[in-house]
Parts: sequence; structure tokens; C-alpha cells
Amino acid sequence: MAVTKAQEIYDRVEAMIASGTEKADAFKQIAEEAGRPYDSIRGSYYSHKKKLEGAESKPRTRRRETTPDDALADARAALERAIDSIDREVEVARARADEAKAEYDALKASAADRKKAITERLEALK
Repeated sequence: MAVTKAQEIYDRVEAMIASGTEKADAFKQIAEEAGRPYDSIRGSYYSHKKKLEGAESKPRTRRRETTPDDALADARAALERAIDSIDREVEVARARADEAKAEYDALKASAADRKKAITERLEALK
């Protein structure tokens, strides 16, 4: 499957964020390089992000009148989307918690060595 422009932009922005660039600055830089508007780059990024998160991309159908059955079907679909959204939120929160735990463990493991190095430098300054 071919890579879309939106996916290219998403991947590039994510790489820039991983290297320490702020998201807004990444949008700005890519927009300048591509000669496209900032909001166009931002829109491409978020449309691909939404696709990755499993959002539905089917357009809404237009009706001349809403019947009780249509209203119930719409309500049912909205509630089902809400359940899916909650599941995605839980998954994202779990991933953030795992990342935070890994960061905590790394900081805790390196704390003694970092403190020792700073203490040695302080002693050298005396």
C-alpha cells in the first residue's frame, strides 16, 4: 500500500518530536519546506492520527426526515462509538502509565550516580 502525504507528514512530525522539537515548530518547519500552509500540515497530521486511532471515516448520510427508527439507530451508533472511545482512552492511558513507570525506574536507577557526579564536581569547586 502506498504511503499517503498525511502519513509522511505524521511520521516526519513524530520523528521531529522524538528528537526534541515542539509539535507546533515541527508543523511550521514542514510547512515552510513544503511551501504549504501551516494549517494544511497540521490538518494532515491530525487526520492521519485519527485514522491510526481507529476513527470511522465514513461520511454522515443526509435524510429529509428523521423517523423514530433512524433516531434510535443514531443513538445506538453514538453509544457504541462512545464505548470504543473509552476503550481507546484506556489503552492510551495504559501506554502513558507504562512510559511513566519506565522513566521513573530509569531515574531512580541513575539517581545515586548522578548525585555522586554532582557532589564530586561541587567538591572540586571548593
